Amino acid sequence: MARKYSKNAGKDVERAVHKEKRGQLKSGKGGKGGTVKSRKQAIAIGLSEARAKGKKVPKKTAKSSKKSKKKSTKRKKKSS
Repeated sequence: MARKYSKNAGKDVERAVHKEKRGQLKSGKGGKGGTVKSRKQAIAIGLSEARAKGKKVPKKTAKSSKKSKKKSTKRKKKSS
């Protein structure tokens, strides 16, 4: 089975987690947000950077994105 992530993408994630441990990883556009406290957030930032560099990383799934599909609320006609 083929690898989901490239080895270089793993290195980007590793670098991001290391920066998070030292308290140097910032969130937000251009690092203008606060420092990252969560390991999961550090991994997400590392994957995002790898995607931006064009490395082999799967696209974000609908599950992880904030958008959700609304259920249709159409009424059914009564059959008599």
